[in-house]
Amino acid sequence: MRDSRRPCVLPVQLLLIDDHPLFHLALRALLADFQPAVHLYSAESGAQAKALLLRMKPLPDLLLLDLELDEQTDGFELLDELRQAHPGLPIVALSNAGQMADVIRAIDQGAMGFIPKRTAADEFREALLLVVSGGIYVPPMRLNDGPLHASPSNQGQGAGKPAGARGQSMDDLPLTSRQLEVLQFLLQGKPNKLIASELAISADTVKDHVAAIYRALGVNTRTQAVLAVGQMTRQR
Repeated sequence: MRDSRRPCVLPVQLLLIDDHPLFHLALRALLADFQPAVHLYSAESGAQAKALLLRMKPLPDLLLLDLELDEQTDGFELLDELRQAHPGLPIVALSNAGQMADVIRAIDQGAMGFIPKRTAADEFREALLLVVSGGIYVPPMRLNDGPLHASPSNQGQGAGKPAGARGQSMDDLPLTSRQLEVLQFLLQGKPNKLIASELAISADTVKDHVAAIYRALGVNTRTQAVLAVGQMTRQR
């Protein structure tokens, strides 16, 4: 872990969606010494957050979403709504739990990270710094468990254990500069058609790059790729 006493740099606008006022106060205290100063917007419900986002120009640099807002709100449904309404807005899921299934589901729905609320203060700060610098944060997990195994049909074709499980770093991956660009878009949850448009290349070319990325990471899906990259960025 990096020295938490060094100056911390974050974008100036964050939006926290959480129905516990004490957590809003705790996050404000956690962000108090960040430079430049962070402006933390607060919403205690999905409806309040959606109304606030419609008025915000520009959008916040990062949105923190509690997946367990209240009994009437499904946090994962709200995550889907926010991703569809604001596809360029990075979202980090928060939870009192932290089950692997929840982490995978949040990442699969386009979250750029998953931070359990029990995370220690220094690690929470580092997680925020990692996400806003373009990284992916996921809590420590055993990457060789269940859903991150390659399917039997892909064994022997470069899809084994994830690269993170082998101790690789991003710099070790055999990817071209263009494939790294595609990987960044992939981590942001952008579909192949949008990636093709952003890079002015064909959808078939994007598909080929994605296949190469999966082979390099030793995974079969975008969610597995995000988790593998998340583990690698934690090891830096």
